[in-house]
Amino acid sequence: MLPAYGAVVRKNQRLRRLVVGDTTWHWTVRQRSRVAYDHCHLKLTLYPEGPGRRRLVLLFSPAENRVVSNCYFDAGALVRLPDHTYLNLHEPGTVRRLLDAAAPALALHPSAQTVELDGWPYFDAITQPVQPAPSV
Repeated sequence: MLPAYGAVVRKNQRLRRLVVGDTTWHWTVRQRSRVAYDHCHLKLTLYPEGPGRRRLVLLFSPAENRVVSNCYFDAGALVRLPDHTYLNLHEPGTVRRLLDAAAPALALHPSAQTVELDGWPYFDAITQPVQPAPSV
């Protein structure tokens, strides 16, 4: 089935691997779209390989000056509007930096099987806003 604009939309929900030190992490990116854009969400889920897997979930929802992909951007895209900073959740380098920033939150919730967090603070943590040049 073709969308209204004629572009073929492919689902890219495969399970991916990311090796960090001695730990192999599995990760997926899911997009939940509703009728209204403000109900669209991107969800990055990471969990280590092996028994007793705890999930780390970063949820990205549209917000003021924050854009998540739907039909207008490439799959997995996140954009901070003031400085046009772009990240894609399908890129291993992006996921690694987000994992490094957010993994300490797992220790804050030792009994939780799934730790779900707002992803935007971690987006900000791994990207530095571009400061405007001073006026002369």
